[in-house]
Amino acid sequence: MTRPVLPPDLETPLLLLDEGRMAANIARMQRRMDALGVRFRPHVKTAKCLEVARHQVAAGARGLTVSTLKEAECFFAAGYGDILYAVAIAPPKFDHALRLAKAGVRLTLVVESVAAAERLSRHGRENGHVHTVLIEVDTDGHRSGIHPEAPALLDVAAALTVEGGGGARLDGVMTHAGSSYGLNTPEALAAMAEQERAGCVRAAERLRAAGHACPVVSVGSTPTALSARHLEGVTEVRAGVYAFFDLVMAGVGVCAVDDIALSVLCTVIGHRADTGWVITDGGWMAMSRDRGTQRQAKDHGYGLVAAIDGTPVANLAFRDANQEHGVLHWTGAIGADLEALFPIGAQLRILPNHACATAAQFDAYTVLPKDGGGLRRWDRFNGW
Repeated sequence: MTRPVLPPDLETPLLLLDEGRMAANIARMQRRMDALGVRFRPHVKTAKCLEVARHQVAAGARGLTVSTLKEAECFFAAGYGDILYAVAIAPPKFDHALRLAKAGVRLTLVVESVAAAERLSRHGRENGHVHTVLIEVDTDGHRSGIHPEAPALLDVAAALTVEGGGGARLDGVMTHAGSSYGLNTPEALAAMAEQERAGCVRAAERLRAAGHACPVVSVGSTPTALSARHLEGVTEVRAGVYAFFDLVMAGVGVCAVDDIALSVLCTVIGHRADTGWVITDGGWMAMSRDRGTQRQAKDHGYGLVAAIDGTPVANLAFRDANQEHGVLHWTGAIGADLEALFPIGAQLRILPNHACATAAQFDAYTVLPKDGGGLRRWDRFNGW
């Protein structure tokens, strides 16, 4: 892929987004979902950006997944009305969700306990509204949710039964195989994708056998979405980081370093000849403290150092970071003239461990257009 050329003297740190790489990543995922015969509902928490969502929808996505109600507000204001809030909802957020629904959002909520289901149903009845709900299913022991065989699954469904003309309506089940992030072989990833699929489908079957409608069976993570061999019984898939990819995903094995669309541009501000350090203005406030590759075969520290054109730089490791200082360690020949190799004012790009965490440090992307031309700005939003 052609490496876009950056103009000199950009003020840093700056969050760069390679639109060409992003578009290729989006197209790859959508082709796979189309081939597997399922609806694709991308998770927009990674980008939190309207322009990125437009690319995803234009490629064929139907509906969005969000991780905050603020995301739901922002995307609905831009015309996206079918939204899954894929975090188990807490009672203090019930009124916020109700306002969004009454404004016209087709908002689906998630619960994973009888207590939450009862309180949400009561809230709906008291406010003359029927909340649409999925039950979160735990298919890998990674995080939250109800085991597919647990008695509590049917108890939650019963608590969501609409009585008296209001409350909540069970629409289906959802799961997220987050433990896939810890895998690194095609065989293990395919097995986890099948475990995710089979567990969620089993939960749906139990609910249907007990007399509950369960039209939605929603699964997904970037590694499992790209590794599933079939998705029988699944109606939709969710994934988010695939649009940008990152070093963790490269370590998992579902992308190459050359697929990573996101990087942080930083500038060399100093050297330490005695320790072999190159100091930049891109510390952990720019990269985040996420060290996700620590648990992988290749630990990239705070990120992978690349040249201004995006080519990885050999022998320069991002091992330490302060709030506004990146400390790059020279691992090459002793006595190398670092001031000549990386002079003051030289600029480098750092590929992130975790795209979601790094992007969250910035309020906008500086976009390298896929068709050439000048840099563009795409705003993003943070918060809840």
